[in-house]
Amino acid sequence: MSITSKSPIAVAKAAYKVALSTLPDYSHRFSPQKFTQPQLFVCLTLKTFFKTDYRGIVSYLRDLSDLRRAFHLTVVPHYTTLQKAAKRLLAVKSADRLLEATVATLCEDKRVALAAIDSTGLEAGHTSRYFVQRKRSKDSQTVENTMYRRFPKLAVVCDCFNHMVLSMFTARGPSVDINQFRRTLKPAADKVRIQYLLADAGYDSEANHQYARDVHQIRTTIPARGGRPTTKLPKTKYRREMRTDFDKETYGQRWQVETVFSMIKRNQGDALRTRSYWAQNREMMLKVLTHNIGIILFVKELFYRASRTPFFR
Repeated sequence: MSITSKSPIAVAKAAYKVALSTLPDYSHRFSPQKFTQPQLFVCLTLKTFFKTDYRGIVSYLRDLSDLRRAFHLTVVPHYTTLQKAAKRLLAVKSADRLLEATVATLCEDKRVALAAIDSTGLEAGHTSRYFVQRKRSKDSQTVENTMYRRFPKLAVVCDCFNHMVLSMFTARGPSVDINQFRRTLKPAADKVRIQYLLADAGYDSEANHQYARDVHQIRTTIPARGGRPTTKLPKTKYRREMRTDFDKETYGQRWQVETVFSMIKRNQGDALRTRSYWAQNREMMLKVLTHNIGIILFVKELFYRASRTPFFR
């Protein structure tokens, strides 16, 4: 399993390099120009890396001078400056360009042999498990459960080889996955050439097979389990193929996307600090970008070690 970098200075340098190749220095020619947009993006990335809020990352930057020097930050921005920068830098188009820059760093030939698509839910608060599930009283044996009706939902397409996120789609759950297949896959298919795509039964649809295979020439493997249980074969072409010629060995790699979700939740937390819908979408985008930056550092370190390993005993 891949691991992400634990060095904040290395993460800051990698994020700064990605932002320099994507973002302009300033949003407007009449802006105050105290900080560049790449520097503000690094601050947002470090906020996610340290699992803190805007005030917290400002305190980290004030105390850690070596960290500031990694991306040439001379003056620490106010926390409201970072809050406003997040609305601008993590908009859908801007975040997609940043994600494309991280993908291009590793996929230079723009080809991915095996990818997987899936979605997961994140916590919308920091409620303790003790308060979520507890007994009504000391003497009672009944358990009171607190259920969240709505939750932030993140769908991704990832590279099964290096756990790099190729595209993402944010929404509000609970919602079905089958209708979000195209919106999640299209940004990844526009960036790289995917040869094989794996998905669970939640994406089972003949239209999804046709979109991936006929439009983007991507071979798909999705278990044909939708609809009522029956022993009859499906009438449509691709769903019938999933019943008669299902590639179990390749489909076993679908769990790689679950590993990606596990890495994001363990390294950056599974709870969001924001409350509004659009702010939660931006925070999920930032988690994905921070994850990709950590993967870039891991892969580069892996190749560096391999180049120093002798080929003889």
